[in-house]
Amino acid sequence: MIVLKMGGGRDVNYDHICSDIARLCEDGKDLIVVHGGSHETNEISKKLDKPPRFVTSESGYESRYTDRETIDIFSMVYAGKINTNLTAHLQRLGVNAFGMSGVDGGIIRGERKDAIRVLEEGRRRVLRGGYTGRVTDVDAGALNGLMQAGYTPVISPPALSYEGDPINVDGDRMSAALAGSIGAGTLIILTDRPGLLRDPGDESSLVREIDQENLDRCISWAQGRMRIKVLAAREALARNVSRVVFSDGRVRSPVYAAMNGCGTTFLPIPGRTE
Repeated sequence: MIVLKMGGGRDVNYDHICSDIARLCEDGKDLIVVHGGSHETNEISKKLDKPPRFVTSESGYESRYTDRETIDIFSMVYAGKINTNLTAHLQRLGVNAFGMSGVDGGIIRGERKDAIRVLEEGRRRVLRGGYTGRVTDVDAGALNGLMQAGYTPVISPPALSYEGDPINVDGDRMSAALAGSIGAGTLIILTDRPGLLRDPGDESSLVREIDQENLDRCISWAQGRMRIKVLAAREALARNVSRVVFSDGRVRSPVYAAMNGCGTTFLPIPGRTE
């Protein structure tokens, strides 16, 4: 079982990724697809005169601040435009894709944060009234049922809070929770980088392999959005996913490249169980 997370960066090539998904499905591989949409959401937010606002938590993780208006835009782009278009594209390629967000059927649930603590201009602030959260439950039975019925699930945030609200959850961490819940062997995260870079400005500084023991050290030096991706890798391995791969979503045959050793591979400590 493979969980494939397609990043939402501008340069990630969905055509190449979808071609690989079609080949994998034709070969009888079990696959769940998760997608992002950050770049498209940013662009549409600007057009709607609601420019995106990003905040940094006290622990150093960057995220989109999501108020009521922003969660509406977020849902419109992720669950509406991108999920629909991606599902249609895969259907044209012969994949029996079943598009949904985490809200549909309550398939991905999470806890809504009453408040978030952030650092802005060197000062600590508490922001309230947002629609963000973290995934706490995945309906693995429903997903397995869809796959047994011959569908390939194509899933996007938002998730559903326990109060019944859509909430913005990180797609990489959602993918990690999903992979662990359904017993996936591999989680692949495709981005607009060749993998985890020691120097973000130098693509030749690719880190090829990291074991579970050194993940915390990676989180300490990873920068920007890559910090959350490394956190997602740690969470996936803790949920007994056998390997996590960060690889380049801009190249031809990106999924097969990731499966065959390109990018950065995160592996558990041999013999360790969580």
